[in-house]
Amino acid sequence: MSPAPSSKIVAELKKRAQKLGFVQFGIASAKVPADWQTNLQNAIAKNWHGDMDWMAETFERRVSPNALWPEAKSAIVLAYNYTPDTNPMDMLGETDKGIISVYARNRDYHDIIKGKLKELAGMLSRQAACNVKVFVDTAPLMEKPLAQQAGIGWQGKHTVLVSKQEGCWLFLGTILTDAELSIDEVETDHCGSCTRCLDICPTNAFPEPYKLDARKCIAYLTNEFRGVIPVEFRKPIGNRIYGCDDCLAVCPWNKFAKTTADIKLQMREDLRAPDLVDLAKFDDVAFRTHFAGSPVKRLGRDAFLRNVLIALGNAKGHDVVGDIKAHLNEDNPIVRGAAVWALSQHVTSNEFVSCAQSAKKTETDETVMAEWQGDVK
Repeated sequence: MSPAPSSKIVAELKKRAQKLGFVQFGIASAKVPADWQTNLQNAIAKNWHGDMDWMAETFERRVSPNALWPEAKSAIVLAYNYTPDTNPMDMLGETDKGIISVYARNRDYHDIIKGKLKELAGMLSRQAACNVKVFVDTAPLMEKPLAQQAGIGWQGKHTVLVSKQEGCWLFLGTILTDAELSIDEVETDHCGSCTRCLDICPTNAFPEPYKLDARKCIAYLTNEFRGVIPVEFRKPIGNRIYGCDDCLAVCPWNKFAKTTADIKLQMREDLRAPDLVDLAKFDDVAFRTHFAGSPVKRLGRDAFLRNVLIALGNAKGHDVVGDIKAHLNEDNPIVRGAAVWALSQHVTSNEFVSCAQSAKKTETDETVMAEWQGDVK
């Protein structure tokens, strides 16, 4: 174990973190409460993680920082503000426009934060002669509970971290070290009787407060999931084409949040209210070019187009039938199936049957045939 750094070194580290743009800084022990394992185990047993198999596969390492790095003694947790300049829910009525989650409207936050964390970790390592490791949402580390242990905020009823000073719009980064640091006081829960985040969920993804069934969550369905989105969630998705921020946006603690000062996280104008019909025209090259540097790029063109087509199906009152029909013969059956469903939301039964008869690639495709045979809404 490395010697304990002086309080002066920690104070200098905190001051540097502030200059780098971090709005919260806290320290927790790498030894965490036993109930972390129980909570995660219960969620996985109920399959609330959906297709995110990596959560189960990395369970043993995920339940504790010491399981990930046995020599770790302390965890420095930092929060970075990405508060938007407008409420993302204001666009829900603009059904011909696509809504992209606030965190993905510009540069990938991993690229922005990791470099800053490395600078801080290097500073600590040099001054305290200790070993360090940095993490930004890419390793099996339970960052939100760890942030609560570090006094940064608490995990709200929507399972997202909430800060009394900064609200919900926070990215988290962690520095593990084998130095034993003086830990901060654990933050307590300040949700009270409020249930706004639970009540606003379009798909009832919260089986109970503080519990999330990802299989029903629009953020999971449009960001992580690559398969056929279940029919019962397609209308509730509305015009959300990448993620969902509703439960964050309604949190009353956001009254203390300030718009992010980092220009790399401020909304790109072309992603503020993109036209769905324009997005539907993207081939793979256009998709990758348009979303270069954005988290959206990781989704891939086909899954993104699936989302766009579902949103076009919900764009009632707009002339989008031709744009939907253009995708009835896509190579990917999941995309074709989404186009079939979207078409069914806009045309009469006779028109729908006529399109089915003229389509070229559906005869032996069970996925798409199931969509053709569904009820016309």
